[in-house]
Amino acid sequence: MSRVHRGGKSPWVLLLLLLAGGLAGSALSGTLAQSFPFLAATGKIGLQPATLNLHFMQLTFGATVDMGPVTALGLVLGYLIYRKI
Repeated sequence: MSRVHRGGKSPWVLLLLLLAGGLAGSALSGTLAQSFPFLAATGKIGLQPATLNLHFMQLTFGATVDMGPVTALGLVLGYLIYRKI
């Protein structure tokens, strides 16, 4: 059974909209960076990969995100769209 959150809004829809907004912002940033070089500036956010070696199993954890101004704008727009539905 699936759970309903906040009046029928699914957290999966939020995740999908944030992913779509981030991808669209990143693609737009790559396209516009040729004309506006300041849009190509990014900052790396996250955890660098770390490995846990248990001799019978090796686990690697980590995630990083390259966040630029247009990518951040895409994420914000994705969230605003989620709030409107």
